[in-house]
Amino acid sequence: MKMVSLKTLALAAAVFLFFTAPHAAQAQKTDCLACHGDTTMQDAAGHNVGVPADTFHSSIHGSLECSNCHTTIKDYPHPDQVTPVQCDTCHADEAAGLTGSVHKDGKEHPCTSCHGDAHTIFPKSDPKSAVYPLNVPKTCGACHGNDAMAKKHGLNNVYPLYLDSIHGFALSKEGLLVAANCQSCHGSHHILSHKDPESATNKVNVPKTCGSCHAGITADYEAGVHGKAVAAGHLGAPVCSDCHTAHAILQPTEAEFRSQSTPICGSCHKDKFSTYRDTFHSQLGALGGYVETARCWDCHGAHEILPASDPRSPVAPANLIKTCGRCHAGANASFVKYQPHANARNRKLNPALYFVRLFMNLLLAGTLGFFMIHTILWLIRARYDQIKKKSAQGAKNV
Repeated sequence: MKMVSLKTLALAAAVFLFFTAPHAAQAQKTDCLACHGDTTMQDAAGHNVGVPADTFHSSIHGSLECSNCHTTIKDYPHPDQVTPVQCDTCHADEAAGLTGSVHKDGKEHPCTSCHGDAHTIFPKSDPKSAVYPLNVPKTCGACHGNDAMAKKHGLNNVYPLYLDSIHGFALSKEGLLVAANCQSCHGSHHILSHKDPESATNKVNVPKTCGSCHAGITADYEAGVHGKAVAAGHLGAPVCSDCHTAHAILQPTEAEFRSQSTPICGSCHKDKFSTYRDTFHSQLGALGGYVETARCWDCHGAHEILPASDPRSPVAPANLIKTCGRCHAGANASFVKYQPHANARNRKLNPALYFVRLFMNLLLAGTLGFFMIHTILWLIRARYDQIKKKSAQGAKNV
């Protein structure tokens, strides 16, 4: 009898395993789903342990054997209490990123809070995935749109604010996958508090975070006085979220944003804001309906804001005719002598205006004072005449 070589036996064994292993894995899943395929099935603690078979097979984990994740289950029937699945066995990088994040929160593995049940997880590129770009706000909103959760953790209920913002509208109404969602700004796993210097939403890092989409605007901002001040460590200077807010971001051309823009600038530039409120521009805007009246950024620029001493600034003396001419056709050298921030209370800065205001105030006070004294004296005289008349009538009757 001819001896069979070891090489032939090894090849036969490999072929046998190749054709039988998938069937064994499928048989194992079939055996598990014989019980767990009942989606109403619960364990002794009342937790649902049912697995929707069709959804599971089409999920990202559908090609795995049950024992790949449930490693402590060795035979059947298994104990009522089983060891929780360790996601980091396969997803080590994501688990490492989660360590130290705000979502770790003492939980061993909060993966399912965002990705959903492990048996129904789909790739993030799949529209059925909980972390598909269009679904991310709803997934995050399950917690961050919950008033009780927000109160418990000292957070703001930001979900409705985001939905009404320009980013939320572009994503949910227009379906633009490139629109910023929660993950775009906060990250996916290593999400840190905005107080953490490494956080993408820390004030110092906000321009870079916004700049991942708004690259041109960020370049302008960094070239302006605000960007340079923040880069130099002066954190009192504004970043993107100080002017546009973090979640309730409006379209800059909207009337609501334009009406808010001047008070936003005025929250830092209080002296300039007080003088602006005395001007025709401000008074016209305060009447309502006059959306196009000049606001701070119409004259100074929106992002690349430069000092008036810079020749490139829109409010540099050489550029004023052009700047004012955008609204006032025919503006000339005499027209731009108008001082939009003249301070009538500052004698040193605007002496002529100071004395004109002083004169007008004295004139007004003097006029009102004269007529007040005149009225009082008139009343006294009228009363005196009334008493004198009654006395004369009494003497005549006697």
